Amino acid sequence: MTADMVETTEGETASGTREAARGAKRVRWAPGDHILWRYRDNADAGRIHICRPMTVVQDTDELLAVWMAPGTPCIRPVLADGTPVHREPLSTRYTKPRRTARDQWFGTGVLKLARPGDPWSVWLFWERGWQFKNWYVNLEEPRRRWAGGIDSQDHFLDICVYPDRHWEWRDEDEFAQAQRDGLMTAAQAAEVRSAGRAAIAHIGAWGRPFPDGWENWRPDPAWPVPRLPEDWDHAPGHLRS
Repeated sequence: MTADMVETTEGETASGTREAARGAKRVRWAPGDHILWRYRDNADAGRIHICRPMTVVQDTDELLAVWMAPGTPCIRPVLADGTPVHREPLSTRYTKPRRTARDQWFGTGVLKLARPGDPWSVWLFWERGWQFKNWYVNLEEPRRRWAGGIDSQDHFLDICVYPDRHWEWRDEDEFAQAQRDGLMTAAQAAEVRSAGRAAIAHIGAWGRPFPDGWENWRPDPAWPVPRLPEDWDHAPGHLRS
């Protein structure tokens, strides 16, 4: 992989952006490649606060599929004193000072599926023993692709989809609190809610990737757990290959 690719948003349609994208070298990853899936801080868009090394399963014009293995080293936000964010009461969860911490993904693995341009990605979760648990629609900014991975920003609101195809909103309390704390304007929140409704319509139509059988997919046992590079938070184009 090269590290000099112009950063582009997957699915952008503006003619100028299309022309620029044609002139840039397009990254296409092969199965088994390691990339970073990162999220920018909602309070400071110039700061990465979540970073997860992933193994590429599939990368085509229609879909990026990546695997986060159990035991993967990652970066997550914590409060300044090291307290996990989810343990802080909601009223002060987004206003107390934070920092990032190195951690490890201790649960079962997660398969993430992202279609270019969608303001969400679809995550698959399993119980131990590969008993499929659910799909999780993570509402987020359309991902920006660069030589070492993809960047996005989480939009707080999510949707859980179960094997019997029924769904439910998740984290509506966090979505509301983020607005109260100024992390999202009313206009931005309306766009996120609209994206959620579009996702629900897509679920109702059982559009891809839901009918594609990904719940039966299994990782290659020869794949190693990706490492977390020291410069995980560098700007796109500056990470070493």
